[in-house]
Amino acid sequence: MIQKILNKKVLAAAVALTAASGFFFSQNNALSPVPAVHAQSSVQQLPDFTKLVEENGKAVVSIDVTKTMSKRPHPSLDGIPKDQLDQLRRFGFPLPFGQMPKAPGGKAPKRKGQGSGFIISSDGLILTNHHVVRDATDITVHLTDKREFKAKVLGSDEKTDIAVVKVEATDLPTVKLGKSSKVKVGEWVAAIGAPFGLENTVTSGIVSAKSRDLPDDQFVPFIQTDAAVNPGNSGGPLFNMAGEVIGINSQIFSTSGGFMGLSFAIPIDLALEVKDQLLKDGKVSRGRIGVLIQGMSPELAKSFNLKKAEGALIAEVQKEGPAAKAGLQEGDIVIEYAGAPVSEPRDLSRAVAKTKPGTSSKMKVIRDGKEVVVTITVEEMKSAPEVKASVQKKAKLGVSVRPLNDEEKKKFENGLVIVEVTPDSPAEEAGLKAGDILIKVGGKTVKTFDELKEIVAKAQDSLPVLVDRQGQRTFVPIKLKPEEKADKK
Repeated sequence: MIQKILNKKVLAAAVALTAASGFFFSQNNALSPVPAVHAQSSVQQLPDFTKLVEENGKAVVSIDVTKTMSKRPHPSLDGIPKDQLDQLRRFGFPLPFGQMPKAPGGKAPKRKGQGSGFIISSDGLILTNHHVVRDATDITVHLTDKREFKAKVLGSDEKTDIAVVKVEATDLPTVKLGKSSKVKVGEWVAAIGAPFGLENTVTSGIVSAKSRDLPDDQFVPFIQTDAAVNPGNSGGPLFNMAGEVIGINSQIFSTSGGFMGLSFAIPIDLALEVKDQLLKDGKVSRGRIGVLIQGMSPELAKSFNLKKAEGALIAEVQKEGPAAKAGLQEGDIVIEYAGAPVSEPRDLSRAVAKTKPGTSSKMKVIRDGKEVVVTITVEEMKSAPEVKASVQKKAKLGVSVRPLNDEEKKKFENGLVIVEVTPDSPAEEAGLKAGDILIKVGGKTVKTFDELKEIVAKAQDSLPVLVDRQGQRTFVPIKLKPEEKADKK
């Protein structure tokens, strides 16, 4: 049996070899020509990055920074480079830090950091990450031809993690800039950077996803790839097969501090917008309209009698803000902003943030099942306590409630405070808790238990409930049970 298996392997290898040579064996063991297309098609599937690297590698730089440290890592973390610790913190690892003792002479100690960047103009303009140059007191840029330049930060934006760095030089090599809006999931990409200080390291992969949301990064629609990116790659370019920069490598997901198949790049379109504002104004201005929004789940959509779970649901309108002045209301569902559709909350957040403060824009919302168009003037974005209880009453939602006391009325015009949630009730299944404040039920404000009871009695399958929990408002869909709907009086 072993010999037969080996013979089959040898035969398969011979067939593969002859096919690659343009021949195959016929039944009488004679060699016959194989159409060349079979051999060529298999070879053409793998991309060749050599030309891309030859044309662009010289414009990718390594960046060394010196930073003043105000805190020191726990002894167990000694020896781990600062940029690696930054990566760990960036992905939620709780690292123990203590106060950094003063160095001799009373000065704060220094620590080295390292990252990557790429030259976008021959006179020394470089793009990198904000977290690479943050708090830097000294920046040195290294080119592949061994030249070194001292650099200064012209502008940096923490929210998008973009920084613009300048060196005094001329006739420097530059990269070609592409359009991240044209990126397609599944296309080949290459990253060039200095992981762990190893300059001009090339890795490749494909685009795994677009417009990826990450925690604490509401302004960046990340490009996700499986190109290997490690600490030190931060700020380096992500290329398409045309040799154009389509993103800036910024983050990885990791449980070890190293690459695990998930890399995230800032789209170059967004990076260039930020760069232009930084160079012109020294900062990035973002718009705000003064609302708290949330996504539309299928349950919420059903509770609002909508066919599709799309749009951005307004859970709170800030007093005296642009939204309040425009007449927007809690429970409005934004489906269009400035002529562009809003399918998810991030669509609205990013569109508003990109709007120049002072601009008036049209916004289309669904209110009580009807489309309403409002005009809102965007303002500039500038860089909430619990309650106590007494009287209880039961409602069919499965909650004990009481009216607002005098102190609570100063914060909330309307509402009922939940004192207790009945086990296995619709309210408990929806996640309501004691201390939550019912602001609106079924789109209507509630001040008394009788109002709540009447709204619940008239409800059908589900109710959208606006809840304030410790200063944060959110809509919660509550699915009513069949026995409760049958007992409506």
